[in-house]
Amino acid sequence: MNLLVRFFRHEAAGGVILMLATLFALICQNSSLSGIYQEILHSEFSIRFRNLEFAEDLVLWINDGLMVIFFFVVGLELKKEVREGELSKPSQIALPAIGALGGVVIPAVIFWLLNHGDDFAIRGWAIPTATDIAFAVGILALLGKRVPSGLKIFLLTLAVVDDLCAILIIALFYTDHLSMTSFLIAGFLLGVMWLLNYARVAKKSVFVFLTFLLWISVLNSGVHATIAGVLAAFCIPTVDRNGNRMLDEFYHDLEGVTNFFILPIFAFVNAGVALTGINPNQLLNSVSYGIFFGLFFGKQLGIFIFTFVFIKILRLGSLPSGATWTQLYGVCILGGIGFTMSLFVNGLAYENSDKFFFADKLSILVASFASGLLGYLFLYFYSKVNEKKLSEN
Repeated sequence: MNLLVRFFRHEAAGGVILMLATLFALICQNSSLSGIYQEILHSEFSIRFRNLEFAEDLVLWINDGLMVIFFFVVGLELKKEVREGELSKPSQIALPAIGALGGVVIPAVIFWLLNHGDDFAIRGWAIPTATDIAFAVGILALLGKRVPSGLKIFLLTLAVVDDLCAILIIALFYTDHLSMTSFLIAGFLLGVMWLLNYARVAKKSVFVFLTFLLWISVLNSGVHATIAGVLAAFCIPTVDRNGNRMLDEFYHDLEGVTNFFILPIFAFVNAGVALTGINPNQLLNSVSYGIFFGLFFGKQLGIFIFTFVFIKILRLGSLPSGATWTQLYGVCILGGIGFTMSLFVNGLAYENSDKFFFADKLSILVASFASGLLGYLFLYFYSKVNEKKLSEN
């Protein structure tokens, strides 16, 4: 029991469970369990209140419903960082923000260069721009003291800014036609929540209820429903009128649920790529190239080049405390772990179409695995070489 508790408390635990969920999904989809797996994913569930009814497949309830909680937690983290953490001081956010920008621009350009001639394929341009916080930070945690704390803060801040970019991309580029009625209702609810935040109301249940109503409104507005989670999070009081740190309480209440339930469930229903009966030539298409090269090469090069220019050429910043350029590059490699965020954007872009023979999802998995493994080995062996040099001296 103590071993299990220690495992769940470890920073890498979330990443390990995500990997197991992905592996389980692949096994289910490519075995005799495939029929049951597909039946579960496409089972219809409905919520009805008088004349208002929502009926969707399980996979859509997870992507449009459960993932709202994930984005709510991301929003809480963003608000805390903006108010009190790494995003509160321009001097601290500048370098990782520039790196995050490079990690969005270069992968998007690579994808565009390979797919700009196909109107449907180009919808996936944002897929390789995302970084999975849980995996990237989890792998860095496995390296322990081999990586300077300054680099850990750099990666965490970069991943947070990267998430903010992903949220903006979803809101601006993956939004359908707007329903003005639902949009106005959502705006009214946000106004009410902001006033309650300003008054530092101490009732969590009130915010939970209003967040639920906001989710329903945004779901019907044309803006992707997960945006409701981020907007609601920014309306949670940092400290309520009783002196309780409500924002921290919400975060701690939901962090474990998100890492050990919601994200693994999301990975399970989205990572089930059918590998049987696929001609290898079908996997070699411009979309799979764009995703793989964008994530694996584009992210690491984009982050590193932008930070290098910022420090060496523009002389506007310095390396994270205790870090070398080689170590920084190793962390840049970890930025290519797109995984859950890339799968999420992939679902928005292609709506689970099989036009690319699931090469889009497979490329995300392969590029993320390659980035994680190479980043870990790069930093591990670099630290070993350094340790050997120190011992010889």
